[in-house]
Amino acid sequence: MRRSNVSVLRPADPIIDIAIPGARGAERLIGLGFRYWVSGYKSGDIVRWEDAWRIYSQALGPNAARTAVSELSAWVRAVSAAARREIEVCAGDRDGFCRDESLALSMIAACQHNTCPAMRACAFALIESSLIDEVVHHAESFAVTMRGLDQVLSPGLIVNAAAYAAANNDAALRQ
Repeated sequence: MRRSNVSVLRPADPIIDIAIPGARGAERLIGLGFRYWVSGYKSGDIVRWEDAWRIYSQALGPNAARTAVSELSAWVRAVSAAARREIEVCAGDRDGFCRDESLALSMIAACQHNTCPAMRACAFALIESSLIDEVVHHAESFAVTMRGLDQVLSPGLIVNAAAYAAANNDAALRQ
């Protein structure tokens, strides 16, 4: 792997504050874990994966972190493989979450609170493809793992995926 200092958020991308600044607990682990893992895939920068490992191991201990990060990795790999476009994430430890990060958090929150239609809608909005089965499978597995580690997201993080998809389509038309 190569090390780089690549910013993966385009300057025009809005930050959507579905999360309170200084997010803690499950929201921080899942949101930053997704950010770091996607960033690592996109840039090939192993430091991003090390950042994810660090926050998971500090919060959960090394044994639980090993399981959680393995599930995180499988989920992000499925998202990356199925996505019709490049998944966007914020750079670094920035507060708040961008559109794709918000949809990812919402997908896991919906899994944890058994709201399958919302979870599937978030998966579709995130990857912009109807080929969501693998993404859904890994999201459910990650959500169950995190629930088993007492890392449960608030149901308030579940977003209206149709509104996010419409906003993204409007932005694409303006470009």
